[in-house]
Amino acid sequence: MSVNVELRVDKPGQSTYGEDAWALKERIHEQEDVLKQRRGFFMDAYRRSKTHLFYEDERLVGFVSTRRDGYILFLAVAPEVRGEGYGERLVATVADEHRTVTCHARTTNTAALNFYEHIGFEITRRIDNYYEDGGNAYYLRLGEDGGLREKLSDFVRR
Repeated sequence: MSVNVELRVDKPGQSTYGEDAWALKERIHEQEDVLKQRRGFFMDAYRRSKTHLFYEDERLVGFVSTRRDGYILFLAVAPEVRGEGYGERLVATVADEHRTVTCHARTTNTAALNFYEHIGFEITRRIDNYYEDGGNAYYLRLGEDGGLREKLSDFVRR
């Protein structure tokens, strides 16, 4: 059986796929206790960002929302398709448009930290009480001195 994968984009000011992104984020939140944003915060940030979304046969399987400076606000991949390269490809879409890509991740979110480290992100600092619930975060960066595209290109070719 072949799977049709389509990349869709919501530009800043658009939220055509916002409800689908919210539903995927909430499903992950319920299963894994991560991605704890409130709906109003999420939808406002979504509308202000550029979001790349992967659909498999009309089902959202992953998305990344970024600010104009390359900061990842949200990155989510459906649990059932993790390990198939969607996360890497989503980050690569951001890297194609920015010299540097940055994000925050909970210090307790081992899966996210392992993913980011695997594709070349480096922890630059720890921020205590970063999240609304008092959780701590790491600030991560990929792409110093223009090497981001080469780093990700090498990784995706593996």
